[in-house]
Amino acid sequence: MSRLLAANFPHSRFLGPRAVAALLSRLPALGVSGGAVYDALVGATAVEHGVPLVTRDRRALGVYRALDVEVVVAEWAARRRGLRTPRCRGAQCGSPHTGETRSSTSCRTTTRRRSLLEGGMEALDLARWQFGITTIYHFLFVPLTIGLSAIVAVLQTAWHRTGKAEYLRATKFFGKLFLINFAMGVVTGIVQEFQFGMNWSDYSTFVGDVFGAPLAMEALLAFFLESTFIGLWIFGWDRLPRRVHLACIWIVAIGTNLSAYFIIAANAWMRHPVGYEVDPVTDRARLTDIGAVLTNPQAWSTYLHVVAGAFIAAGLFVVAVSAVKLMRERWPQSGAERPHHSEHALFRKTLRLGFVVTALAGLVVVLSGDHQAKLMASDEPMKLASAEALWSDEDGAGFSLFAVGDIENGRNHINVQIPKVLSFLATGDFAGNVQGINDVQARYEAVFGPGDYRPNIGVLYWSFRLMMGLGLAGVAISVAGLWLTRRGRLPDRRWMYRVAIATLPAALLANIFGWVLTEMGRQPWTVVGELLTANSVSPGVSLTQVAISLTAFTVIYGVLAVVEAGLLWRYIKAGPGHVVPYPPDGSDTAPAAAEPDTTDERVPALVY
Repeated sequence: MSRLLAANFPHSRFLGPRAVAALLSRLPALGVSGGAVYDALVGATAVEHGVPLVTRDRRALGVYRALDVEVVVAEWAARRRGLRTPRCRGAQCGSPHTGETRSSTSCRTTTRRRSLLEGGMEALDLARWQFGITTIYHFLFVPLTIGLSAIVAVLQTAWHRTGKAEYLRATKFFGKLFLINFAMGVVTGIVQEFQFGMNWSDYSTFVGDVFGAPLAMEALLAFFLESTFIGLWIFGWDRLPRRVHLACIWIVAIGTNLSAYFIIAANAWMRHPVGYEVDPVTDRARLTDIGAVLTNPQAWSTYLHVVAGAFIAAGLFVVAVSAVKLMRERWPQSGAERPHHSEHALFRKTLRLGFVVTALAGLVVVLSGDHQAKLMASDEPMKLASAEALWSDEDGAGFSLFAVGDIENGRNHINVQIPKVLSFLATGDFAGNVQGINDVQARYEAVFGPGDYRPNIGVLYWSFRLMMGLGLAGVAISVAGLWLTRRGRLPDRRWMYRVAIATLPAALLANIFGWVLTEMGRQPWTVVGELLTANSVSPGVSLTQVAISLTAFTVIYGVLAVVEAGLLWRYIKAGPGHVVPYPPDGSDTAPAAAEPDTTDERVPALVY
């Protein structure tokens, strides 16, 4: 085949589309298989001559389909660096190694990007690092936004029903902290959208038709509610009737939680794709049933788990802030201004509110986590096996508490377990069968072809334990806190307040480790069974470009983190008296801000 190529094209470093069509039209008479064509074009032409492979010319499409191969080596691409391995098309395609036929899905997933030379692989790795860093940073704000919106709405409802000044101050105080966090979440979230076009264009091309519907719903419905009514809430104090103003913050809370569902539905589709088909011509996923995407069992189960985790983080945020204020009141710093006497009762109530929210959300986390474990066992057995360092299929598998493993040889040297618990979590039966890493790997190779289908086992194993440990610790401390603060009591030891403050970073880390488990557990796929991560990265992005953007994002996010922390601490130190000043006589009465000022004709329209 190499001699045939050289004889037909002795003077060219590339194969033009017409020349390729002419060559392929002669191959059947020569008894050359589609697999040989693949090897020749990818191996002899691309590797030897450094010519990129692209799919552009459709005039010769019929010839390529007849041979179950579509490869067009375009003249314009000869100037580019880095090769693209073509994806297979049609119902069946030939294996370049064995001559066997596999489904288009199998060929699509096993066609790794051979053309990723040393720099290209580094670009892929940096692109993954960039996405991971920006996503983790963004998700520091998301759970607080989801939970705080509802907590602020509850506080304002309490003020609306009782008329007590302390609830008004609590509403405006925590509302200010919520708005700072909301703004940072919006800014960092925009970067996430840019990255799909910057570093992951092949992924965007494949999933665009499916993701378009849920993400459009998120933007046009949920985010519209948030952005519009949060403006009305900010500028509507003293201008809108109390009931209308209260409705605004509840609509913001509903919109925030609704927005989370549409985004999680898209993410769940990557782990358990439903309601789609792959177009044999464009090789893209095509949406066939939006209802199936939105009612995906992975979507609603993940949504309950994520939102409950968000309420744990938000509840512990309220706990931490309240503990700081109570500790500074009980053990004042020298030279510091003493807080108003009413703040003691106010922050005791918000402390208990945070404990209640965390305890209730913890119950939902446990129940939804149990359901997610069963979905993981059926839909993502490799993720579950890796998270438990379970190497072989096992009946009555135990839950691992601590393990020291040999990943290269696929075994554990030390594994401390609770017998049969993993089988119960995964199947609901203490004697149930749980699939192991080595056996799942063999099954995947039989379906998708040779390759390493294991994620980073060490990262998954410890992410799972840190997620559970830190999250449950925060819930346990909240339950203990409810007992310690019953009947008007407050702890009299400083270390107890410090423990309460420490639950906030623990909750945020638990959320982060949960998403690390979710996203890295899906590897090496971006869309399970359909698209590999190595085939999702933008082909034209260089190592230098990704390194520059990664550095820029890291620096910018570092600056934003300092700004966020500074603003939060400034308003926490100022206290509720900064947002609703106390009367000069020292009493604790709310200002006349209940009804709109009829003398002010300004209308807060289009405030967003």
